[in-house]
Amino acid sequence: MWRACADESPLPSREAIVATAHESIARGSKSFAAASLLFDKPTRERAWLLYAWCRRCDDIADGQDHGHGMTVVHDAPERLAALSAMTEQALAGEVVGEPAFDALRIVAAETRMPKRFARDLVAGFALDAEDWRPRSENDLYRYCYHVAGVVGCMMAVVMGVDPDDDDTLDRACDLGMAFQLANIARDIEEDDRVGRCYLPIEWLVEMDFPPGQHMKPPFRSRLALLSKRMADRAAAFEASARQGTPSLSFRSAWAVLAAAGIYGAIGRTVAARGEHAWDHRVTTSGMQKLGFIVAAAREAAGREKLYPRQPRDPRLWARPKS
Repeated sequence: MWRACADESPLPSREAIVATAHESIARGSKSFAAASLLFDKPTRERAWLLYAWCRRCDDIADGQDHGHGMTVVHDAPERLAALSAMTEQALAGEVVGEPAFDALRIVAAETRMPKRFARDLVAGFALDAEDWRPRSENDLYRYCYHVAGVVGCMMAVVMGVDPDDDDTLDRACDLGMAFQLANIARDIEEDDRVGRCYLPIEWLVEMDFPPGQHMKPPFRSRLALLSKRMADRAAAFEASARQGTPSLSFRSAWAVLAAAGIYGAIGRTVAARGEHAWDHRVTTSGMQKLGFIVAAAREAAGREKLYPRQPRDPRLWARPKS
């Protein structure tokens, strides 16, 4: 259903799969596409390959096309089984015949990518397949890890970070956490349209929302308070992530700091718009992206002084280590 049929045609070359991955990131995320151009060529290509797999898994799970047009799916278990099986094939080094999953096969073979990271991401799709909802703030963070924090860990490995360097991987995870929290705050209305809500139940009870009514106009002021809370949590993870950039090469640090600026702006804009945050989808313009890229170059050059390595804030949620 979602997998290419095997035939006698020649296997696509690495170059062809990279080209397809580049098309995927260009369609699916202008923010990541812009930041990825700052990497050196080998890292850039591997980042595209990793993105292509993540994007395809997300599209299969949510019935989307490159992150657009999310729909209610009625065969979630079957979709999860398909993407899980193809992921395991790729991790085993087998040709899958699906470009995005063969992209994972290539990037896993070219790096020391721990297999558990890919499996942790698949576990995040399993949560959505089960129509899972976070009860507590800790539940929210666990979800964010599985769908984004672990991608930060994988990206760090793509950038050459030793998979045993837990401290740097923690900072990479923090950036993924920040991105996802900003996304959740931005997409509350879009998620509500397909029957999803990632705001912790305890937060909704605290604000006295009637069940399922958080998007109704009379409650927008309360919802704005929760989106501000989400943005504040994202900013704390982002600040921690920046302190990991001295461990990266200049070009990798430049890309990471550019992405942090672009996505940080999304969370801050949602918070600043208050009750009107969901009138129009929050995005960053091309000129804004360019501004963040230029600023990130200066930050990357001075990262040792700007972001001196300090012990990670123990109050921040910590990713699972096994």
